[in-house]
Amino acid sequence: MTDFEAIDALLASAASEQASLPTAQERRRLREELHLSRAQLAAALGVSPSTVGGWESGREPGGAVREKYAYFLEGARTKLDATAATAPDPGGKPAHDQAEADQAVDTDDVEELATPQPCVLCGQPARHQVEGFPQHLDSSECGPAPSASSSAGAPPSESAPPVPSAKPARSSQVASGQPAPRAERQDHAAGRGVKVAPVGRRVQAASDIPDPIGSAVAAALEEHGGDLEAATAALVKRAIPDAMALLDHTRKGGRYDVVAHPWLPDILRKQTARGADQIWEARPKWTRGELPTGAHEVTALDINGAYLSALKTHLPIGQLEHSTGNHHDKKRSGLHLITPPVWEHDAVLPNPVGQRDEPGPLWVTEPTLRLLLRVSGPKYGLCDPPEIHESWTSGATEGLLEKFRITLKEARDRAIAEGDDVTLEYVKQMYSKFVSTLGESNYNRELYRTDWMHLIRSQAFANLWTKAFKAYDEGLMVVRAMGTDELHVIGDWRAVFAEGRGVTEVKVKDVYTVGTDRGAGHASP
Repeated sequence: MTDFEAIDALLASAASEQASLPTAQERRRLREELHLSRAQLAAALGVSPSTVGGWESGREPGGAVREKYAYFLEGARTKLDATAATAPDPGGKPAHDQAEADQAVDTDDVEELATPQPCVLCGQPARHQVEGFPQHLDSSECGPAPSASSSAGAPPSESAPPVPSAKPARSSQVASGQPAPRAERQDHAAGRGVKVAPVGRRVQAASDIPDPIGSAVAAALEEHGGDLEAATAALVKRAIPDAMALLDHTRKGGRYDVVAHPWLPDILRKQTARGADQIWEARPKWTRGELPTGAHEVTALDINGAYLSALKTHLPIGQLEHSTGNHHDKKRSGLHLITPPVWEHDAVLPNPVGQRDEPGPLWVTEPTLRLLLRVSGPKYGLCDPPEIHESWTSGATEGLLEKFRITLKEARDRAIAEGDDVTLEYVKQMYSKFVSTLGESNYNRELYRTDWMHLIRSQAFANLWTKAFKAYDEGLMVVRAMGTDELHVIGDWRAVFAEGRGVTEVKVKDVYTVGTDRGAGHASP
């Protein structure tokens, strides 16, 4: 293609209108009536099943994938119309109504069991499981719950509750990030063949999940004939798609449908092509100005797995919604325009909002705001509360990535215990690249959550500040706090922090001496 042809193609694409799409409900109906799973459609379109689920919940695709999705939907409608015109009508109903009445089971993650297991809805033997939960695919197959005398001695409290008539969960609750009432979630499961945990049943734990990380490492080592360096390089190259696959894997049994490509407010959009958006992440870059007279031995501590630990943070589930007023809702999470309080402890502790050059309001993330509210509260009493002017938030949960985090942490712990440097580097690349590509990245198009990226980074910074305060509170002299994982202290730090390579431990990065016997020392090494 010549330069002029490339320009013509660019102008043509810029001038073209986006393909129109039917409603979210119609998109799902068309797929289901063709008996296609989300996974099948996702594979054809080159996206993840969760992305297709987002489109069927109201999210709008864009670019080339929108054209392909529109082409599929139009073809699906044509095929179904042709089938309806020729299909027999035994009960006097239109074929379309009959299809809705018979509602085929969504076949995402449906597996046939080698040995029947108790259905999570009725307790009777079932030959299939949906996303890890044994159950009947047709609600008519569900029998009465087993009685205490017929359940091999199981206590009555373990029997499944009766299932009411099916009705779908309200879409507004999913969009706002609020879970549907328990009864509605069970009704929806009975009618659609999807996973649900009945009352008293725990959600699938990370330890119940097979080991995709170990399997990937073993396959890479086998492929490269045991060459550790080559296997590591191959695993690092696929860290992003593998992290997304692991996220989908660990979301099975989750209570929430994540909006993967939400509309973003302007504050999350870059001001220039190479510039930044308006969010202040509160990255620490602090060095103590002066030290007492004399020479001092400073230990630079390395905080292990900072971003891995920061995956445990309050993340907004749905699309961000705007609000105003000096009010903080603990059940929501997002971004807040605040006037931060005056910080009067810079001589001994870093400012929780980082080092700013300009005063005045700024947009901060949920972890930064919660940290400021905490340190201004009665337990710390270090400053006044911040003033909140406006917010962009959604319903949130702290456990959204918890199974994902635990799976990575357990793999990291095993790798350290076994001296497995291949797995250790692979896991590190998975969680670090997951965080760094959550924005509108060309390397990860399955999840565009720039808000999540800022929140997770800020949580890592807030965690470092908390460790700095712990050191100060336990009598250590804090000398420096930098980035996510660097804390310099003077004193017996082993009495405060556990030493090791675990995510709750710290390790020594460097030891150096500052100051002189003739006067006040300076903190810079």
